[in-house]
Amino acid sequence: MNEPKTIKEVLVVLDTIIEECIAKNSRLGLFAYLYRRTTAEILKEVERGGFENNKQLEQMDVAFANLYIDAYKDYNSGKKVSASWLFSFENAGEELTILQHIMLGVNAHINLDLGIATAATMYGKELTLIENDFNKVNDILFTITNEMQDRLSRVSPLLFLLDLLGKNTDEKVIDFSMRKAREQSWNSANLLWALDETQKPEAIAKIDLLVVALAKFIKDPKSKLIAYVLKGIRSFEEKNVGLVISKLQKD
Repeated sequence: MNEPKTIKEVLVVLDTIIEECIAKNSRLGLFAYLYRRTTAEILKEVERGGFENNKQLEQMDVAFANLYIDAYKDYNSGKKVSASWLFSFENAGEELTILQHIMLGVNAHINLDLGIATAATMYGKELTLIENDFNKVNDILFTITNEMQDRLSRVSPLLFLLDLLGKNTDEKVIDFSMRKAREQSWNSANLLWALDETQKPEAIAKIDLLVVALAKFIKDPKSKLIAYVLKGIRSFEEKNVGLVISKLQKD
């Protein structure tokens, strides 16, 4: 796979990753599907000129995507990857719910990669120049998130139990909000953008450790009740990755 230079090329590579995961029945394809769905919507917005600086936003989005693509390739080649991606990749074989597998990927990509990609893209420029477009992507993510909740019910029929449980307890299965995550990634982007190049590796390593801590919570919620409910949800889910993705894709 050559490194993509445009969002269209990113989609081609993501399709390749999804096909590989289906062939291997690897749950890594679940996040890849969600990411492809989100990226396709961002491309639509770029093509219709919906961002203040469409060229700049596309550069950032491609840099962002390449961090995931490189992590995926490096892991499969036995090379070193970030602790966040390593945790996500290594747990692909664990008996987790479809939602948990997806969220492990989302956690690594947004909470770690997004800040890195944004800071790198805006190196030598005013970071605030991309802030409005960065925030506009939030709206796209929220639309996809709501859509995914409906689609997931096709392959995870008991997923609604989490909603019921959430109304009766302060415990949360995944203490994770897409908007909060992107707000945090914006803070990380500001930090990394302001640092000298020699200081960035240490700062990224510290962010990586925080993201891993959240990943561990996504995998193993502290509440025994929620852990029990997740086990029940998992038992009724579709297990074949190809069937899961095909059902998620169906309009």
